[in-house]
Amino acid sequence: MGHIILGIESSCDDTSAAVLQDTTLLSSVIASQAVHARYGGVIPELASRAHQQNIVPVVDTALKEAGITIDKVDAIAFTRGPGLLGSLMVGTSFAKGLSVAHNIPMVEVNHLYGHILSPFVVIPDTEHREPQFPFLCLLVSGGHTQIAKVNSPFDMEIVGSTIDDAAGEALDKCAKVMGLPYPGGPVIDALAKEGDAEAFTFARPRIGEYDFSFSGLKTSFLYTLRDAVAENPNFIEERKADLCASILHTVVEILIERLVKASKQLGIKDIAIGGGVAANSLLRARVAEEGEKRGWRTFIPERRFTTDNAAMIAVAGYYKYMQGEFAALDVAPKARF
Repeated sequence: MGHIILGIESSCDDTSAAVLQDTTLLSSVIASQAVHARYGGVIPELASRAHQQNIVPVVDTALKEAGITIDKVDAIAFTRGPGLLGSLMVGTSFAKGLSVAHNIPMVEVNHLYGHILSPFVVIPDTEHREPQFPFLCLLVSGGHTQIAKVNSPFDMEIVGSTIDDAAGEALDKCAKVMGLPYPGGPVIDALAKEGDAEAFTFARPRIGEYDFSFSGLKTSFLYTLRDAVAENPNFIEERKADLCASILHTVVEILIERLVKASKQLGIKDIAIGGGVAANSLLRARVAEEGEKRGWRTFIPERRFTTDNAAMIAVAGYYKYMQGEFAALDVAPKARF
């Protein structure tokens, strides 16, 4: 039997636990928090309270689904950050309790590293492919937009990053202006399929080689709505699908443009994507399309492993465990890295 890693993820509004045998997935359980939808965004205090309610049954279910008892666990991998401090405290404290009670070593994991290493999770009964080092990972989520050059599980270099909003934030903010429910990204994705991506033109950034910016796009989107609604109060409702298609097309093309440039100039053709926005159907299609065109080997995770999940934390923890990198009991969560 290989090494058994229990992963715990509680960085934002999903409580998740997963069990891996080495890098092979045995179970993955996620409890999502619907309470935030009515507020149009994640409320940190409500998130941490929900984690407190969910973490025991989620971890218990993950162990049972894996057919593993706690005494068989070799290491507990937990998200130290970045994320919401209250939410991170719940996961960190729970990991410490398990560690002390059962004498199991802990491994701290950077949440972003987990997303980047998610292609290394082996899912039973599926064909497994994983990138060769070095590879590029386009990390796109509600709070982060980056291109990372991944030289090894322990050596990652950020070569491009957003200078303002992340891609997910831009989509959520545009959705909120249009009166769409939270989270806005999936709603825009669905409506965009019914609209014309060339109906509207929005600003694109003119900045450094691999960096991103979405503030100009967001501003031009707001100006378009302001002027159009002044003439027709029903404009948003009448053109909602076209607006969604155009804004999503612009965001995705900004991402693809920078990713293509990084691949060309760095000479790397193993390309992965990760993070919540990697669940977007247009982005997934465009990465696959560019991969075919440019001879990339592309690694696009299943949608359930693009959003926050403990399987990615467990696989990152596995590599640190094999290196003997353990966390002390006085470890504290970090909201920012």
